[in-house]
Amino acid sequence: MQTHIINFAKYSSLKIGVPLEVSIIQTPQDAITALSQNMHLIGKANNLLISPTAQNLAMLDKNFAYLKDCGDYLEIGGAYSSGRIFSYFKSHNLAGAEFLQALPGSLGGLVKMNAGMKSYEIKQILQAVNINGEWHNSESFPMNYRNSGIEGVILAARFYKREGFDNTLQADFLALRKHHPKEPSCGSCFKNPQGDFAGRLLESVGLKGYHIGDAAFSEKHANFLINKGKATFDDALSLITLAKKRVFEASGIVLECEVQILQ
Repeated sequence: MQTHIINFAKYSSLKIGVPLEVSIIQTPQDAITALSQNMHLIGKANNLLISPTAQNLAMLDKNFAYLKDCGDYLEIGGAYSSGRIFSYFKSHNLAGAEFLQALPGSLGGLVKMNAGMKSYEIKQILQAVNINGEWHNSESFPMNYRNSGIEGVILAARFYKREGFDNTLQADFLALRKHHPKEPSCGSCFKNPQGDFAGRLLESVGLKGYHIGDAAFSEKHANFLINKGKATFDDALSLITLAKKRVFEASGIVLECEVQILQ
């Protein structure tokens, strides 16, 4: 496998990190090698907090950034961006990907997390997934809330083609985005616990707008971890640790990170 140096202070959505060596997966065999060496897939680093000492990082080569119309279904490579997927669905009047305009990321990460907004999730249009070079029916995986249950490297996925892009849904998702902070962010820091909202819990313990160094929970939405300028990995990790502690002490709820922390 080839390697590149990527500066995560520029590459990641949170703009926290240092230049690190990243292996480039170009073939299914590379994917198998990456798994055997316990490498961490970084995708577009939209929900990652990466330590300055992180090792064994890997990402898909640009040859996995493709979209093919196969008649009854679409096949999309794991490195294809959410914005380009959204644009294709809209321009071809296809339903089910309206929420992707409001979610950054690449196909592999979106499927891995079963990404979604409100009651809409990737699993609703997902037909099959290519893992390490082999195709599997999507029904083979649990596809739970923000967790597909997929182990392995997602090289591509196939999606049902259903007519009827919903412009009303698009407007709803864009309206939700207006409440998102403008600062560099990893998006939702914690998963919503069953029957509650992480943002409400964080606000209830006084953490909305709270910061350690330049890492903060946004004034706009308490569950958005943001970088106010020069936040460090340690700043962000300390803030996450404090949030879990305060929420558990106040409510007995153990918050589960949606942001992936690579140390």
